[in-house]
Amino acid sequence: MRTVGVGVREIRLRDASGAFRIIYVATFADAVYVLHCFRKQSARTTRADIELATRRYRTLTMERKR
Repeated sequence: MRTVGVGVREIRLRDASGAFRIIYVATFADAVYVLHCFRKQSARTTRADIELATRRYRTLTMERKR
């Protein structure tokens, strides 16, 4: 998901109870960071979900620079 940040990816899951998304970043050598998980309610990912993942990505990159 380039709209969130560099190296951010999305896992899409679907089962009988609905569709789910996991937004994560795995470009760091020490860990995979899950930025956000949510149940899809519509065809498009909501702005609130994207903004939350973006804020978490920015926080993560700032913390890693320390």
